[in-house]
Amino acid sequence: MASSSSSSLFLCLSLGSLLLFHVCFAQIEQARLPGGSRQQHKQQRWQSQCRLDRLDALQPSRRIESEAGVSEYWDLENEEQLQCAGVSAVRHTIQRRGLLLPSFTNGPVVAFVLQGTYTVTYLYLYTGIHGAVIPGCPETFERGQSSRQPISGSAQEGYSSDEKHQKVRELREGDIVAAPAGVAQWIFNNGDSPLVLVYFVDVGNQANQLDQSARRFHLGGNPQRDQRSEEQVRSQSQGRRQRRSEQRQKPNGNIFSGFDTRLLAESFNIDTELANRLQNKEDQRERIVRVRDEFDVITPARIKEEERRQYGGYEESYGEYYNGVEETFCTLRLRHNIDRPSQADIFNPRGGRVTTVNSFNLPILRFLQLTAERGVLYRNAQLAPHFNSKSHSVFYVTRGSGRVQVADDCGRNIFDGDLQEGQLFVVPQNHAVLKQASNRGFEWIAVKTVDSAKRSPLAGRISVIRGLPEDVLANAFQMSREQARRLKYNRDEVTVFSTSQQQERGGGD
Repeated sequence: MASSSSSSLFLCLSLGSLLLFHVCFAQIEQARLPGGSRQQHKQQRWQSQCRLDRLDALQPSRRIESEAGVSEYWDLENEEQLQCAGVSAVRHTIQRRGLLLPSFTNGPVVAFVLQGTYTVTYLYLYTGIHGAVIPGCPETFERGQSSRQPISGSAQEGYSSDEKHQKVRELREGDIVAAPAGVAQWIFNNGDSPLVLVYFVDVGNQANQLDQSARRFHLGGNPQRDQRSEEQVRSQSQGRRQRRSEQRQKPNGNIFSGFDTRLLAESFNIDTELANRLQNKEDQRERIVRVRDEFDVITPARIKEEERRQYGGYEESYGEYYNGVEETFCTLRLRHNIDRPSQADIFNPRGGRVTTVNSFNLPILRFLQLTAERGVLYRNAQLAPHFNSKSHSVFYVTRGSGRVQVADDCGRNIFDGDLQEGQLFVVPQNHAVLKQASNRGFEWIAVKTVDSAKRSPLAGRISVIRGLPEDVLANAFQMSREQARRLKYNRDEVTVFSTSQQQERGGGD
């Protein structure tokens, strides 16, 4: 009897200890996961900036011309909406044979390819070349062994052709490219027309340990005007610290300019003349430079269409294969095409489509804690009124125009206006938003500040209203059961709605 009681007591203690262990372990893991800690971090950091009484459509706040392109910035320092979301943006227009010089930022980046003329090569269509250098990862692109002698330091001895560098990607219109903070990126336009990209920088991310500014660290060139204007924006937003900021040294170029030339030469084991070229203090070309000679970069070998068919369990993403199991951080895909109609998550042939890219189809977004969205509404179509339950949404109008309304927690209309192509707009977390396309249609791209962001519709087949009992609706809105039934079931589409005006005109593309 005593033995039985002891066994029962031991079993209870064991189960209790096991339960306590799992609870503690779960809490530790939750604290370690980027999502959980990041949400707490963002809430503490941006809470005061999200008390907004009015929203506005945003135009670029500054424009910098380079030798082979233009950069237009939406700086969050002077925009409360962007401060709320913790997101900064820049639109680069890269001319033919233009090179956006390598740089890295203090926050994760998601870039969208908006425009570019296709170059046809081996059944592939691409508009540019993208390179990203992930610290600590190996050089996986190489030409192979050469019979030439290795470089010994003398310029007269020639150079070795055994070039190696990290992976590059071919870009086409509709691609998104994601990269963590601290990853240097560059882009070359090898098409026949300007290449236009919009970059979103998530400075509210936990990866950023600096301040609310999107800081760009340049590895090449001498972006003096860019840095001076950025320094002015920061100093104006600092108020009392402005005087101290003005006393700081003026911008001095790329990051190598901050080192002593002799120490820099010693670090690279080069002469001081070459170290001076590395600092590049006399360069006046800014961030985007023109490539006049042949641009010889190792790119992936093309594979014929019939050879690609033999691989199973991969996504045909214009030359990149994956089977859903990414092994290491160095091999994570950075590129995904978001513009293909066949990839749409929501599609209405009379209304339009919405495509979402998150960690399930682009795994690196799990590390960045970001979600990308592409929306296309045909003329007069409507996106159901909804709210984003876990994230802010920053979207850029890529084509057409549309009417947008936003309501806050007090039921106030804090925005009611038309958004045009090229404008940026912020919808804070849980704020209800409704979008309706004009006669020209309405298209946008968006970044949301959490992985696997969730949209909660307020109308349609999967909406909050549809899930409520009829009697709850009848009493909440002082209506009859018949009216409540019509409210619930009259709209049977999911999220993208066709309108009576559109049906009369025969909508669609």
